[in-house]
Amino acid sequence: MSITAPAMIAATPLVGILTGSPNDLPTVVKIRETLTELGIPSEIIVASAHRTPDKVLAYLERAHREGVQVLVGCAGVAAHLAGVIAGHTLLPVIGVPLGNGPLTGLDSLLSTVQMPPGVPVATVAIDGSKNAAMLAARILALKYPEVKTALEEAARKERTRYDQTADEALAALSR
Repeated sequence: MSITAPAMIAATPLVGILTGSPNDLPTVVKIRETLTELGIPSEIIVASAHRTPDKVLAYLERAHREGVQVLVGCAGVAAHLAGVIAGHTLLPVIGVPLGNGPLTGLDSLLSTVQMPPGVPVATVAIDGSKNAAMLAARILALKYPEVKTALEEAARKERTRYDQTADEALAALSR
């Protein structure tokens, strides 16, 4: 995306990103990178819905207390993390199914998207880090005009980049 990051809109994280395993960090860190480019403070926590459920709940308590406004749950295989988060908060929860399991993410996608009525999880594509960040930003843009401005600038730059790439591809055809 490569936009000029505006000043951070808050001193404390507005987006909490949880992942079930340190093995997931290469994919998960892309969420934080995109949020940082948009000037949105975030934090990453490694906490498993199955292995360390008390750590997940303790983080949610702290997140509420400290003003986190959007939560992102990233998990592979059984992928219950986003659902567990959604079951313990009224904050918006975005699920990122990870493609690291034996079914290359299909199991994670189905586990994340099939939530019972009343426990919503907005789910992005398998390994959809950038869309998770952009969705979190769109949610925050409802409250923070500077996030809306950053999103508009990012969209303008992306359109310009796309047009340049398309023009270059057409020019290459006519050579």
